[in-house]
Amino acid sequence: MKIAIVGASGAVGQEFLRVLENAPIAIDELRLFGSKRSAGRTYSFRGAETEPVRELTHNTADFAGLDFAFVSAGGDVSKEYAETITSGGAVMIDNSSAFRMDADVPLVVPEVNGDDALNAPRGIIANPNCTTIQMVVALKPIHELSPIRRVHVATYQAASGAGATGMEELAKQTSQIVAGEEPEVKKFVSQLAFNLIPHIDVFTDNGYTREEMKMHFETKKIMHAPNLEVSATCVRVPVMRAHSEAIWVETERPLTVDEVRDAFAHAEGIVLVDKAEALGYPMPLDVAGADPVYVGRIRADLANPCGISFWAVADQIRKGAALNAVQIAEYIIKARKH
Repeated sequence: MKIAIVGASGAVGQEFLRVLENAPIAIDELRLFGSKRSAGRTYSFRGAETEPVRELTHNTADFAGLDFAFVSAGGDVSKEYAETITSGGAVMIDNSSAFRMDADVPLVVPEVNGDDALNAPRGIIANPNCTTIQMVVALKPIHELSPIRRVHVATYQAASGAGATGMEELAKQTSQIVAGEEPEVKKFVSQLAFNLIPHIDVFTDNGYTREEMKMHFETKKIMHAPNLEVSATCVRVPVMRAHSEAIWVETERPLTVDEVRDAFAHAEGIVLVDKAEALGYPMPLDVAGADPVYVGRIRADLANPCGISFWAVADQIRKGAALNAVQIAEYIIKARKH
């Protein structure tokens, strides 16, 4: 198996290396690509040093003979190099938003719609937005009990969702405030430390941000449910890593809390942490670095007889990005063997 990582030195690229380190994939060759600034760097992988990161240019980007290319270098890079990456037969699993809503590019979360990955006519598979990934993993077992009509969600998104520079800014601002200094604001639109910012990505004409509209459209595509309506409010919070979501769903028939709890307990990719007591729920501090989606605070929606409310937390760099992409590759490899 020959694999490439594009954007190898970024936060998600580094997470790809950590996920692949223990993935059940026999890797014969690993090629790393990055910017001019990261070219030449090496990393420890499976007990040895990797080959140096190659600068990604049209003259040096050799993707011949690869099986998979995990790409996390931004939408512009994905669009520019997609044909180069796939022309040699590699399956490009792209972490940007460049191709997510293209009709001929599957948008995949393996626990939800894994078979979609087996039909990629352009050789491109899109990794969904991190907030969408963890939500649809949690929606799937409910949807199987009774089709979901509507979803309302409020997200609490960690600084790491903005990459390594986002985490660095939160840490720096916190230190500056504790020291009595004026916090420096560069990455985010406002001070994040000791604050909440109800604004992620750019605003669209309808008053929602692009991050919120991603959740609206991507959920429909992944779940093959064009009539499922999703309304989101996305908030950046002063948490270093792992996103949280408060989710309200309306189903066609009323569901009991016990039904939903049992469905979560037996669902793939979910860990149930649901006790009506202190610490009987998942929190980002405990979930950071873990693979599953954690759910808790399950209860009947007091404002809707067909409603269920719950809380979901997941590490958005792992399940929300690198892990989900590697799981897509694993799903394809397993299907090819059979």
